Order: sequence, then structure tokens, then C-alpha cells
Amino acid sequence: MTENSEIFKEDMEWICKADLPWEKLRDSTVLVTGGTGLIGMTVINALIRAGRERGLGLDVCAVVRDTEKAKRVLGKLVNAPELRLLAGTMQQLPSLPEKIDYWIHGACPTASAFMNEHPVEVIRTSVEGTTGLLEEARKRSTKGFLFLSSMEAFGEVNTEDALDEGALGKIDLGKTRSCYPESKRMCEMLCTSYAAEYGLPAMSIRLAQTFGPGVDYNDRRVFAMMTRNAIDGKDIVLATKGTSRHPYLYTAQAVTAILTVLLSGTPGETYNAANPATYCSIFEMGEMVAREVAGGKIAVRVDENGDASRYPAPSFLNMDISKIQALGWEPEQDLVWMYRRLAEYLRSLA
Repeated sequence: MTENSEIFKEDMEWICKADLPWEKLRDSTVLVTGGTGLIGMTVINALIRAGRERGLGLDVCAVVRDTEKAKRVLGKLVNAPELRLLAGTMQQLPSLPEKIDYWIHGACPTASAFMNEHPVEVIRTSVEGTTGLLEEARKRSTKGFLFLSSMEAFGEVNTEDALDEGALGKIDLGKTRSCYPESKRMCEMLCTSYAAEYGLPAMSIRLAQTFGPGVDYNDRRVFAMMTRNAIDGKDIVLATKGTSRHPYLYTAQAVTAILTVLLSGTPGETYNAANPATYCSIFEMGEMVAREVAGGKIAVRVDENGDASRYPAPSFLNMDISKIQALGWEPEQDLVWMYRRLAEYLRSLA
């Protein structure tokens, strides 16, 4: 559990010391959706800790589908006087407080298997949910609304040139897996449109794949699998050849990027957030984990019978972060550092 993890505590302290315009959050209420997800959970922890350490009088409301899961994920934090859990879904929002100053919208399915099997639900959760929240934000004195988008919104890109926020590639609408990136694009467009038409301070942040402390030990995503295998001394087996190349982002740094855009971004704009020092292919990443985390005691293999249809089409996503850097945000460290911290965290759970 994160509350007992020294690694997680270090991350929270690092966020709290970040050079951010914290005073904008004074006496504010922040609503977070996707509160039981990795990013949402980390955001909630960080906001409550920063609110206490800086005496901000900050309150957090978290929209969660499963309150019992929220209690497991958030631990003792669920009893914090600054936190209010709101049971509901993106299609059936709970009754929201009248006072919500800032909105961080991160609720969305993230498992590739679910995207393939339930594309309608993915689209409706994303588009209807985001529309519903934007409508609620319009009714209030909203100071900032941030939609958490994904690097997958870029689609299929066949160049390794740096990609600014407008350099979008193809999305194959004949594949059900495309429900995720296409709905992310639509949600970004909704934020841009609400800003233009209604003057709502709505923005989007396009996050690289994010990982770090807080990941469930049995998480099925590739970064968790690689780390577990390194810990257990098992070979890393990939379902595809892993030729796509893209960057990653450490969880705590994703949180500071989110707060940077929420508090300092321009309404209607989208911002890339990634760590260029981590840019590599899945296969190269596996080799690095086998070498640096497992000490060369395991190998990386490709399952020739792997189902590639479950994953995005091969693509190059060399994300240009100059736009968010202009707001004062910078990533730190490299992929080896990220994996070593994740491995230390997962070992503490075993």
C-alpha cells in the first residue's frame, strides 16, 4: 500500500516542493475523476499533502465508480477531512458540490483488452463523460479544467521527427482498438470548443505512458510485467516485436505537469508531457530492464503467436515538450532511474 512506501512518500515530498503557483489553490476545491487510477490516486495524495504542508485550505472531491476499491487504493487517506468521495460514473455523474474551482478529468478505461471488447463503452465513457463534466463546469466559477489525454491521440506516425501538439497522424477507424485514441482526440476538441464558445478555461494535457510507485503489483501493462519479471528472474516475453518508439513519464512528474498546465496553461490549448530522455522502443526498453534491473540474468523474447491486434499500430511518437517547458515544467532523470524506483516499490509489496 502506498501509505507505507518510502518511495511513494519521497515522491509526494518532491511534488510538494515543486516550483508551482500553489497559492492559486488557496481555499479551493479540486474535483478529480479516475481517482482510483494510478495518476488520479497520485494526484489526490499530492494535493492533500501539499494542502496541509502549505496551509492552503484545499479540499478534494474524487469521483469513483467503486468506493470499496477507493478505500483500498487510498488507504487511510479516505478518512482525511479534506477528501470527499463521490460514487458515480462518467455516464451517471453523482451530485456535485456547488463549489468546484478546478477540475482534473482522468477517468477512462486504459486496458487494451477492454478497448477491443467494449469499444462503445470506451467512446461513451470518454465523450459523454467529458461533455457532462464540461457542462457542470460551465455552471460554476471554474478557474481551470484539465482533460488528461494520451500520446495515443497522435495516432500512427511514421517519422521520428519531434512532434508538436498539432502533428497528428492516421487513426485507422476500421479497428475497434482505435476507439481509445479517436475518443481522446474528440475530448481534446471538446475542451478547445468549450473554451472558444463559452469562455471556459478548459485545456488538455497529452501524457506519455506514465508509471511509477502506486502501480498494482499485478498490473498487466508492459512496464509492470517487465519489472515483475526482473524481480522474479523470469524472461521478458513480448506479444509483438516492439518496434514502436515513444517516451515515458514518471508518475510524480506527470502530477507536476498536470498542475503546471491546470494552473498556468492557456484555455483551449493542448500540451504534450513526456521525458525525451526515455525515448525508445518496447524491445529496447525490455533489454534495458533485463540488463540494468535484472542484472543481465534474464532475456527478452518475442512470442511468435502473440496477438498484435490488441495493441496500437507501430508508430513513432517523439513528443516535443517545448510548449509545456515554456510554462516552466521540466522532466528529470531517465528510464533506468524510473524502473529502479518502480522495482523497489514493487519489492516492498511482495
